[in-house]
Parts: sequence; C-alpha cells; structure tokens
Amino acid sequence: MKILALIFDRFEEEEAMAPFALLRRAGADLTIASTKETVTGNFNISLSNITLINNINYKDYDCLLIPGGPHYVFLRQSSMVHEIINYFFSNNKIVCGICAAPTIFGMLGHLKDKKYTCFTSMNDDFGGYYQDKGVVVDGNLITAKSVAYSIDFAYAIIEKTMGKDVLNTIWKHIYYEK
Repeated sequence: MKILALIFDRFEEEEAMAPFALLRRAGADLTIASTKETVTGNFNISLSNITLINNINYKDYDCLLIPGGPHYVFLRQSSMVHEIINYFFSNNKIVCGICAAPTIFGMLGHLKDKKYTCFTSMNDDFGGYYQDKGVVVDGNLITAKSVAYSIDFAYAIIEKTMGKDVLNTIWKHIYYEK
C-alpha cells in the first residue's frame, strides 16, 4: 500500500508528524510530497528530504493523506492539489484528512452524503453528515477533528491501509493500552 502525503509551508506539525511516524513505524510505503524539498510548519519546525510533487506520479498511490494547519489555504487554491484529490475520490482510493483538510474535500464536493468530521468551527454545509467525533471512517474516507486526535487518526489509517494485525503490533510496540 503506497501512501502519498501532501504538505505545504504552515502545515500543523503534530497532525503531520504523528501519522508520518506511526505509519513509518508500521512499515508503510509513505511519500511526503510538496512543491519544495524543505517545508516549515506552523510552529517553525521544518521537515527536509521532501519529495517534489512534480517528481511523482500520484496515480501510483493507494492512499492520500493531508494534515491540517494554515497550509490548507494554499492547498485549497492549488489546482494541482484539486486534481490529486479529485483523482483519489473518483477512483475510490483511500483519502485521509485532519482538522482543516477535510474542508478542502467538502469544497470540492466529495463529502456529499458522507459521514465526516473536521475542525468544528470550519464545518460548512458540505452536503454530508458532520459527526462531532475525534475520528470518523466512512468507507475509504478517514477524517479527524483536530490536532488532539492525531494519533487516533494515524491508528485509523494504519488499520485501513495495513490491517488490524499490523495496528495491534504497533500498539504492542508503543505500549498502547486500550
């Protein structure tokens, strides 16, 4: 399972790093892509060795992951990001977004008739069914409300992309107690 994560400057660090670290720990084939090789988060923490988005074929990926944060403004304006999101939804691939990111899916019409969550104050009439929960899974759509749910969001992605056995192994390795 190949996972593509998109981040721009001013991404929310914990919403990115918790899923990235846990997915890598689980053995996921994760590519973190952007328009430049170093991206700086909302709290001035930088990630380097980022794959340039122009150097990948997004159609080769099975899952799309978009963290939240103020970078959502740039993501919402990017026709390339719209093209990628539309492709994943149109091809029934797994799409994951946390905090502000699901609002982009809604803006593009992909939350219609879906259960989802997002940062509460950013919820709009997206034609779906907003759930006031930390993480919501509806088919191949995984959404999370806020930074507080970053780890639970990562767990949902691991379970969906790699299975419950892999998730249970991760839980054992990090001493997670349910």
